[in-house]
Amino acid sequence: MPDQPSISKRAARRLIQRAIVLTGRNRSVRQHIREVRLATLWVLEDWNLEWTVNLDRGRVQFDRRPTRKPDVTLTWPNAEDFFAHIQEGHAPDDSLAMEGNPELRTYVDPVYRSFCRSLEEVIKYPFDDAENPLM
Repeated sequence: MPDQPSISKRAARRLIQRAIVLTGRNRSVRQHIREVRLATLWVLEDWNLEWTVNLDRGRVQFDRRPTRKPDVTLTWPNAEDFFAHIQEGHAPDDSLAMEGNPELRTYVDPVYRSFCRSLEEVIKYPFDDAENPLM
């Protein structure tokens, strides 16, 4: 989408929040995380944009505030690259840094994959359930 202007920080937060909501509606994701409780911190470093995704026994919950003690932290150094990969239909794995207990990755990976697919769709159609624009 080279003709589209770049995504603003404010719009990015709304798009990300919407993608997390859609991820939480994914039945296979909910089934995969039904027995785990953990807090994850997601970070776009250059924008200093942080958000928390809590996995709580089959529920995916978004929080705009960063958690103080994450079980797992996902970090991308560059927001423009992150969104460029998503818009191309690829998960931004090459720049992803994941810290925390490696055993928890089995729970975080399906959420992350679903989030990337959801975010791609939300960027293509940036509206919420009530048809309000997100950008």
